[in-house]
Amino acid sequence: METCRYFGKCGGCQTPNLTYEEQLRMKMGRVIALLGRFGHVEEIVGMDDPLHYRTKVQAAFVRRGEGMLCGLYQSGSGRVIPAQHCLLEDEYALSIRRAAEKAARTLKLTVYSPDNGRGLLRHMLIRVSRATGQAMLVLVTGIAPFARAEEFVRMMREACPRLTTVVRCVNDTKIPLWLGGQTEVLYGPGSIEERIGGCTFTVSPRAFLQVNPVQTEKLYAIALEDAALSGRETVVDAYCGVGTLGILAARRSREVIGIEVNEDAAADAGANAAKNGVTNARFLAGDAGECLARLAGERRRADVVLLDPPRAGCSREALRALIALAPQRIVYVSCDVETLARDLRTLTRGGYRAERISPVDMFPYTTHTECAVKLVRQ
Repeated sequence: METCRYFGKCGGCQTPNLTYEEQLRMKMGRVIALLGRFGHVEEIVGMDDPLHYRTKVQAAFVRRGEGMLCGLYQSGSGRVIPAQHCLLEDEYALSIRRAAEKAARTLKLTVYSPDNGRGLLRHMLIRVSRATGQAMLVLVTGIAPFARAEEFVRMMREACPRLTTVVRCVNDTKIPLWLGGQTEVLYGPGSIEERIGGCTFTVSPRAFLQVNPVQTEKLYAIALEDAALSGRETVVDAYCGVGTLGILAARRSREVIGIEVNEDAAADAGANAAKNGVTNARFLAGDAGECLARLAGERRRADVVLLDPPRAGCSREALRALIALAPQRIVYVSCDVETLARDLRTLTRGGYRAERISPVDMFPYTTHTECAVKLVRQ
């Protein structure tokens, strides 16, 4: 890996001092230590080129004296590090970040103060699609008027021709790196399109999507293989996000029911199904535990359940409802090996056996590892 001058400061990567082969060995050791007691762990799936893989980028604005500082949040402390480059961020996303900072300085835009709620700029979120070439900039602000919005958009379009949409989100709380509730589209459609597994997906600012498209294709291929769909199954896709995995599964099953707590993402999932001509999938906006419990209470049939929860894993309510629903197979996709081990302990006690554990290196140069686990009901 190239030398990063910010290593040890921003905290975004933790293992640039190791070769990539050493990182994979370290991750395999950790996965085996935590999950090996549940079943066989396959060889970790690595990347051919483990740099500049993150297609979602965030950067924060803070005041520095009478001026502005723009950079990356430091893990743990919340301080902002003025990093002008990153070896993990997509290079075009990085160019958008730099252009947005330059435009903000040129236009003398104010920076939000959490102390008094005054000022405009809080942080920005950038998403790019390598498959479609589209890019989105989300500017998160306080409630102050954005009088120079048209000039800002014009400067961004001139600097970044691939930028297809610019969105303003208003966050008037003290919560950092949150998009808030109000959205205003300043330019373009307000979303971008991504392609995964031969399907096209609309991605809005608040929707969850994996940040590493190369490894996402590999991960989802493993998950669909584990699901072992024949075309006759009813599939429940819990924590479905914008519907990526569920829509891919719908082409191989009788019916898909998606569950997503984020209403924007659930709406995107429904639109994505229609966009791809999928008519056998429907999506519910609600808590995974509550929806799974309702399905179990209605004695609904579920042959396969797909789980892709956030880093905190599944709630106890969701796991109890899942065991009551009693699908023949569960495919659990996890981005945190520790919470995965905790949930596997519950599921194995509830009558399931881990048949295959497949680690995928979704986040090179970090300590995080994605895993897909195939569980079969005994």
